[in-house]
Amino acid sequence: MDITTERVHINVENQTMGGYLVRPADSTPRPAVIVYMEIFGVNSHIQEVAQRVAQEGYVALAPDFFHRTGPGVEYGYDEQGMNDGIKLLSQLKADEMVADAQAAISFLKRKNFVIGNKIGVMGFCVGGHMTYLTACETDVKAAASFYGGGIAGDQGFGGQPSTVGRTGQIEGRILCLFGGKDAHIPVSDVDKVRSALETNKIRHEVIVYPDADHGFHCDQRASYNEPASTDAWERVKSLFAEELGA
Repeated sequence: MDITTERVHINVENQTMGGYLVRPADSTPRPAVIVYMEIFGVNSHIQEVAQRVAQEGYVALAPDFFHRTGPGVEYGYDEQGMNDGIKLLSQLKADEMVADAQAAISFLKRKNFVIGNKIGVMGFCVGGHMTYLTACETDVKAAASFYGGGIAGDQGFGGQPSTVGRTGQIEGRILCLFGGKDAHIPVSDVDKVRSALETNKIRHEVIVYPDADHGFHCDQRASYNEPASTDAWERVKSLFAEELGA
């Protein structure tokens, strides 16, 4: 499928959030998927994911939620990139992230090439956490969270109310994907997420790949795990096809 790409600007609380928009080249209205970045920004990996999503027939938008403190960063997967990304991660606040999510959704709903009541979200690492938070705080129909760290923490970003504590607000369906060897997300955290979803009777799947580590879906990282990545992608495609119907 032919796709087009462009850089866009999204208004958020009198500020501008950059974004990478990818969509099928025709003008047919389609469902949309927001693609949340890791701590490395909207870099080449996230752009490639957005392109893959668009090739499945969706409008894909990767917003830059570091726009307040490090707009436009695109870090590599080296020690410097990790350190710089962690500094920006530490400055995030949950209420600002929710505002960014709502702004991205509103941006998509205003486009004549988007079916406004069919929007999903996916993300990786901190973006996986933001995916869960977005599922809690907005009306997205489907969410796919890849190795979202800190979801089960006692506090959310910026010391605000915990994300797992918001689980009962989820209206759509959510898929949570974790690596069994991920030192950043202990098994106890995965269990808390699963328990919260079950207790609140949320339509969900929690998948743990025993041999996979953090970042298993990114082929630019040493932790890339092809079998886990392939299976996860098929699950994501099924989720969006069933809930959004590209």
